[in-house]
Amino acid sequence: MSIATILIIILILVLVGALPTWPYSATWGPAPGGAVALVLATVLILMLLGRI
Repeated sequence: MSIATILIIILILVLVGALPTWPYSATWGPAPGGAVALVLATVLILMLLGRI
């Protein structure tokens, strides 16, 4: 496994963990999940372009 694959797996796990499923995190809005999704999309694009 390359470092990019490991990074993508970790980012997907963080994205799932950032979902507001608990009552206290429902007021967070889409910010945590959106930020992690943006990072994940950036890493995927860089991986597809061959930069990572």
